[in-house]
Amino acid sequence: MKFAVMMWIRNPPRWARPLADIYRESIEIGVLAEKLGFDTVWTSEHHFSEDQWSPSQLMVLSAIAARTERIRLGSAVLLLPFHHPIRAAEDLATLDLISNGRLNAGIGPGSHPGEFKTFGIPIKQRRPRMYEGLEIIKRCFTEECFDWKGRYWEFNQVRMTTKPVQRPVPFFVGAVGEKALFEAGAHGYNLVGPGTPERRATYEAGLRSAGFDPRNFQRALMENFHTAPTHDQAWDEAEAHLHWAMSWHYAMFLSEEGMRNTHKDIEFNIPPVGELRKTGRSYFGQAMVGSPDEVAKILDHRIKEMEPTEVVLSVGPAGMDPRHTRSAIELFAKEVMPHFRNR
Repeated sequence: MKFAVMMWIRNPPRWARPLADIYRESIEIGVLAEKLGFDTVWTSEHHFSEDQWSPSQLMVLSAIAARTERIRLGSAVLLLPFHHPIRAAEDLATLDLISNGRLNAGIGPGSHPGEFKTFGIPIKQRRPRMYEGLEIIKRCFTEECFDWKGRYWEFNQVRMTTKPVQRPVPFFVGAVGEKALFEAGAHGYNLVGPGTPERRATYEAGLRSAGFDPRNFQRALMENFHTAPTHDQAWDEAEAHLHWAMSWHYAMFLSEEGMRNTHKDIEFNIPPVGELRKTGRSYFGQAMVGSPDEVAKILDHRIKEMEPTEVVLSVGPAGMDPRHTRSAIELFAKEVMPHFRNR
């Protein structure tokens, strides 16, 4: 079993600190993750958010790459509709070169209606734009020269001379909704994101519909996570931050009819701080929050029902004191991870 950390580089107004400090601390977490034995560090991307959510994750991963030697570097996810596909290919290839072949190229369609409005892209185009862009990137990586005429892009004589180290680069698609999960499988991509047994079944049905064997694909299962020596301490440190992040995400989902339909399985009413811990909830299901023993039990159940190839711990809920984030991943690496390494 592989383990990863997922960093949310965010600065909510309620807990605002100098943004340069947050970037520096996040890069340090990525470096620490390698020292603790984690397999991958993933980052994320959003734009124009009130909490200054990191918009340029490949730059962050490049900074981590320069200070590490082994850990893989994942984008979870690069919002491809907002990027020119040839420029995205060049940036991804450059990161793979800087890291000597450690890139996990996670790609997503985007989800925030406000971002699409600002960029001037219809939100209904998000998935077809992503898949067309992905095909262009793959051709940039593998072909010496090609022409392209698609629905959204048209290029002549593309000669991308900066090729990645890896042949091929592993591509992941971020998906949550039923249609998106099936499409990710049918297009033959690895999967990154939160999961349930129903979502896993939909993704694997998509793989099989196109003649793929699910055993040949990676599934990076993302879990909201925090641990501390005791149950109460873990929730005391995480609850307010998890509540804030859930509120942000649910407001986004509810702002667009299509997004509400995508997330029909979510209960959007969030209990107040102090009550949320009694439910054990996170954005998309149970939160992996508690003492190391509690986290291990939750993790054991999740691995048995989902059979992921990698468990991705979403560390440091928005605005959390970085000391708590460091302590949590150190505690996990020492007391939880060794029990699952040989699975």
